[in-house]
Amino acid sequence: MKKEKSVFEVLSAVNVSDKVEKKGNLSYLSWAWAWGEVKKRYPSAKYWYYKDKKTKLPLAFNNAFGGFCYTRVTIDGDTLPMWLPILDNRNQTVTKPNAFQVNSTLMRCLTKNLAMHGLGHYIYAGEDLPASADIQELSKTDEKPWLKKSELEATLKGTKKQAETVLSAYNMKNEYKQQIINKFKI
Repeated sequence: MKKEKSVFEVLSAVNVSDKVEKKGNLSYLSWAWAWGEVKKRYPSAKYWYYKDKKTKLPLAFNNAFGGFCYTRVTIDGDTLPMWLPILDNRNQTVTKPNAFQVNSTLMRCLTKNLAMHGLGHYIYAGEDLPASADIQELSKTDEKPWLKKSELEATLKGTKKQAETVLSAYNMKNEYKQQIINKFKI
């Protein structure tokens, strides 16, 4: 009997690279797009955000550090919590957040929470692209990995360090990793 893929395996295989937006030197994934991709695969997925019992606001606040937003996402019976500080457009802590900053933080927190379930998790790990099926297949063989450049470009765009990270995830022999990096001049 074939084992069903876990939520993480399914969502981490979704390539979100063409949906990533850059703001300064940080990468963001649109919450609307991320939630849509999850709901396509898991229609019963749900999310909640924390609401302060006293203020009824969707944030926790401490004068010493500023505010935090919290979310929980449940997919296929697995619930994960996530938190995110309220930041301004320069990613500095906000001590008196406005409604827009709270809303933006809630949606970024939701997206980060979805990454904990697998969708775009490599963005938070500093990766540019998810691992591909080509690399998974390559790791199962002792043959030399001379794949077509076009097959690897979709997986290994970026720096040598990023390429090594992707290739290392599949326990590929070091000589094969180095051959791929050298061949494609990564």
